[in-house]
Amino acid sequence: MTIESDPSYPAHWEADVVLRDGGTARIRPITTEDAGRLVSFYEQVSDESKYYRFFAPYPRLSDRDVRRFTHHDYVDRVGLAATIGGQFIGTVRYDRIGPDGRPASAPADEAEVAFLVQDAHQGRGVASALLEHIGAVARERGIRRFAAEVLPANIKMIKVFTDVGYEQKRSFEDGSVHLTLDLEPTAESLAVQRAREQRAEARSVQRLLTPGSVAVVGVSRSGAGVGAAALRNLRDSGFHGHLYAVNEAVTRDLLDGVRAYRSIEAIGAPVDLVVIAVPADRVPGVVAACGEQGVQGLVVLSDGYGESGPAGLARQRELVRQVRSYGMRLIGPNAYGVINTAPEVELNASLTPAPMPMRGRIGLFTQSGAIGIALLSALLRRGEGLSSFISAGNRADVSGNDILQYWYDDQSTDVALMYLETLGNPRKFTRLARRTAAEKPVVVARGGRHTPAGHVVPGTRLPEATVSDLLRQAGVIRVDTVTELVDVGLLLASQPLPAGPRIAILGNSESLGVLTYDACLTQGLRPLAPLDLTTAASPQDFRAALVSALASEDCDAVVVTAIPWVSELALADELADALREAVAEVPGKPVAVVHVELGELVDALSAERGPWAPGPRTPDAPGAADGPTAGRIPSYPAAERAVRALAEAVRYGQWRRSLAEVGRVPEYEDIDEAGAAAQLAGLLADVDGGAVLTLAEWDARELLGRYGIRVLPALPAPSPDAAVRAAGILGYPVALKTTAPHLRHRADLGGVRLDLRDEAELRRSYEDLTALLGKPSELQPVVQAMVPRGVDTVVRSVIDPAAGAVLSFGLAGVASELLGDTAHRLVPATDRDAAGLIRSIRTAPLLFGWRGSAPVDTAALEELLLRVSRLVDDHPEVIGVSLEPVVVATEGLSVLSATVRVAHPPARGDLGPRTLPSY
Repeated sequence: MTIESDPSYPAHWEADVVLRDGGTARIRPITTEDAGRLVSFYEQVSDESKYYRFFAPYPRLSDRDVRRFTHHDYVDRVGLAATIGGQFIGTVRYDRIGPDGRPASAPADEAEVAFLVQDAHQGRGVASALLEHIGAVARERGIRRFAAEVLPANIKMIKVFTDVGYEQKRSFEDGSVHLTLDLEPTAESLAVQRAREQRAEARSVQRLLTPGSVAVVGVSRSGAGVGAAALRNLRDSGFHGHLYAVNEAVTRDLLDGVRAYRSIEAIGAPVDLVVIAVPADRVPGVVAACGEQGVQGLVVLSDGYGESGPAGLARQRELVRQVRSYGMRLIGPNAYGVINTAPEVELNASLTPAPMPMRGRIGLFTQSGAIGIALLSALLRRGEGLSSFISAGNRADVSGNDILQYWYDDQSTDVALMYLETLGNPRKFTRLARRTAAEKPVVVARGGRHTPAGHVVPGTRLPEATVSDLLRQAGVIRVDTVTELVDVGLLLASQPLPAGPRIAILGNSESLGVLTYDACLTQGLRPLAPLDLTTAASPQDFRAALVSALASEDCDAVVVTAIPWVSELALADELADALREAVAEVPGKPVAVVHVELGELVDALSAERGPWAPGPRTPDAPGAADGPTAGRIPSYPAAERAVRALAEAVRYGQWRRSLAEVGRVPEYEDIDEAGAAAQLAGLLADVDGGAVLTLAEWDARELLGRYGIRVLPALPAPSPDAAVRAAGILGYPVALKTTAPHLRHRADLGGVRLDLRDEAELRRSYEDLTALLGKPSELQPVVQAMVPRGVDTVVRSVIDPAAGAVLSFGLAGVASELLGDTAHRLVPATDRDAAGLIRSIRTAPLLFGWRGSAPVDTAALEELLLRVSRLVDDHPEVIGVSLEPVVVATEGLSVLSATVRVAHPPARGDLGPRTLPSY
């Protein structure tokens, strides 16, 4: 028997998935304990669906059928089930077959596959999700092709197969459609999978933010407490749907003017969203009631979970399992709540009291409730509204990745602001952020470098600078503080993107203009000479100067500086109107205002009035939104803050424009991918599952050679005579160097001797080396042939547990290490990534002819980076590559040393089938 507690049970095949309509289901292997569930499932399938599955009337399963469909070896015969509430809603199975179509075992690499989905759940994407997962299982078990027989009338199932994106063959034989699918993932199949993932996850968030009915569980009769506050905020926000209060001890029909019930079941009407504010020990009972009543989503305000210690963390994991088992999504626990300002919804299911934030074009996601309060207050003070707000607390289920999926095609959101304490899966986050940032700005502030209590996500070992590099590569605007988050968001929400870095500065204070000029230089912008209008300047003088600056072809953006007049109150409105008139007369360039103690001007600039509102937002002018933000000009109390926001907009605009040049991953004809795979399989055959193997020098050289990366051989020299023999083999001149771990790659410590032209020089250097640094047994000296002089560089790739494969480049040497002068890109790297990688380090001028030196062969260096990227992308077993040093000469390069680490790859990753994270 195979049960879930059996060691042979493949637990890593279990997964929670989001279906097409936004609900969830659990996919898991079918076991011998599922006989009753299988029979019950089959009884609920229509006769037509049974006919399509078995090609004949098949009203019930025989005992033999039940045994066959529940007994698997999980190698040649595998069955998976999609479940909700513990009950089957769909099944899929494969049986390995030989060339004659009969049952077979490995090395046969083809299997027959068949599905059955309950009629009530057809159209939800159950079969598509099952196909993704059974395909991944099959590849893991050495199966390369699926064969399927489908009746021509079964159009839905034919579409499941044809839409998946795999290479396939189709024929009509003996009255049925015969399909053969090649299971090797293709660019098309990956694109199909990602598109389905986006639609499903976006829909799941949309259901949370646009409920037709909401119930709050845990509303006190006294009106005190979190539940009562959430109910009042929902009521006072003007929520357009049905609203219910739940208190198990309620004795009257109304609580705070809202219909009250003792339980979810007692409501007697559909409830889409439930806000839970009861003690943690009572939450499971509420969740079960919600699941039985078909509730779609939960917002759990209750605390006492992961933030409270190990017991709370266990309670939190169980909560997620329970919620997903019923097909629901969860915001929280320990959440602050959600807000949707859409006029047809007006939902404030949060602890934010009235007045509800006004409607705007900014979407805001936070993990921290306290930071959420601060951000909402800051936006309100500066006259900005929101499209949606989600404060996810411990984000045990719905995360920033889900929200990005929703914002990607949300027409009400022009700018995405995110305060994140952890990234969770940076690889998926950067993938989603890159796609979203191509349409609208994504601004991220990170709260810390370590995983806080309650956020049970896999941590990243990458340095903070590396994570920032990867985020910027994805087009994310990375800021350091919540103040900068608001500053940048305000500019992007109300202004078009600048076309370049040229900044005009004008105002009524020469000193403030100079401060702004200096701030521009600090941020890498190109400021023009400030225009001093003098303290006597009137609002019309400002207007005329701004019109002139905006009309000039010499600037891309304008910063207006203003200090108080004697009659500040009288002129603030006039100045705001004058500036807006100028922007309306010459639109298309961003304007920011720097003020000193002009609070009334801030209010006036953020007010909604005047006929000079910019037109609708266009792809060429993101941020110039219509609606609530129209006509607003962002203002800042310090020049540095305004310029920092403007600089981020400039850099983001440059990134957006760079998308027009799409990079590619080159193909190299000399790569032996199959040979590398076979070599890795042999090397790892006797390695335990969790162990890491550092390859011997000759194995590393062979593996790298299969990808066209030649490592210069180094011959051991345990004695002077051995060194001389090695030099005789390699030919003079040679290099003598130590390979001891504490001296490796440390030429500054004297462990390297170069250009040794004969035996006498070699013996003398050997004697000096051992006298200075220690015995040969400690130094582990080697001899290498000399290579053309050039610039010493380092190429590395590592597999981070959360971010995936990362490619890194820098110059060799202590100085670069101390300065952290290393650049990074995600794998697979394109040709544009490789070119940008070598140019993004601060010491890059040394590669391009600094101070009259000859430029080195950067084309060869880019090719090496791309080959390393291909190696680690093609073979997830390769978890670390270090090439140091790589000497790049004027023509060609030489890899002098290589270290390769390998391990058994994880069973699943971001490139696997769609699945919700399981922490």
